[in-house]
Amino acid sequence: MSTPPLPPSGPPTDAPPVCPRHPDRVSYVRCQRCGRPACPECQRPAAVGVQCVDCVAEAQRNTRSARTVFGGTARGGRPVVTLTIIGLCAVSWILQLATGGAWTQQWAFSPAIGQVEPWRFLTAAFLHSTTPLHILFNMYALWLVGPFLEQAFGRARFIALYVLAAVGGQVGVLLLADPLQESWYVGVVGASGAVFGLFGAIIPVLRRLGRNAGQIVVLIAINMALPLWLPNIAWQAHVGGLVVGLALGAGFALAPRERQRLVGWALPTAVGVLLVAAAVWKYSTVPTAAGVLGLF
Repeated sequence: MSTPPLPPSGPPTDAPPVCPRHPDRVSYVRCQRCGRPACPECQRPAAVGVQCVDCVAEAQRNTRSARTVFGGTARGGRPVVTLTIIGLCAVSWILQLATGGAWTQQWAFSPAIGQVEPWRFLTAAFLHSTTPLHILFNMYALWLVGPFLEQAFGRARFIALYVLAAVGGQVGVLLLADPLQESWYVGVVGASGAVFGLFGAIIPVLRRLGRNAGQIVVLIAINMALPLWLPNIAWQAHVGGLVVGLALGAGFALAPRERQRLVGWALPTAVGVLLVAAAVWKYSTVPTAAGVLGLF
């Protein structure tokens, strides 16, 4: 007596294919990479046919981001960091006007007050005099060189460059101020130190690219000479920012490709430590009587 064969277990072999991510959706379109069905929601156009979202995500994870010659991530679109800095300076300037000077008093820098409120080393770079020419000139200069350096170095290193140059400008004011003179108590505002840092940084960048940096050098020389004819210009901040910018720009521009990532965080850290050490040293030499807070 023969036994009839049992029917095959599991779903029938002629069942329609379904999307792995959406099992309730039938799909006869298959991913060109993995061969699995993909519903319209999970399909992504490819050079040939379509791919599923999982294969596209995996390919993106395994693809290295495009880099500039200086190691920055190549990005298109607007210079987000530069525009943000300009926006912060504009808002801060409006607050200076709206508060009758109270906003300026709260965030401006002077060597006398920097010891007890060290955040002013940075915040003063987002303030300007109430005359429009000051902020317009600085923001125009920032717009001239900021987007180029932001693209070349990448956003993170550009932020480090701008912040450290801004702080370096106030450190320059501190180092060149006399604790026994009025300069110790005079308030300093403006993004000039940071802008001069960008001017300094772009020189080695242009030279690395084989381009002429003569126009930038002339522009720096003209601005350095302005205090000879125009009063109330903190040329010390220009010098401090310029030195910091030259150091960071040279390091970023000349670093070998295999060490660009290391230099990208190690150099700003070293410069930051040197700036703090210089400020601490200067304050350690100041007589106690000169350390009292002064009025701006």
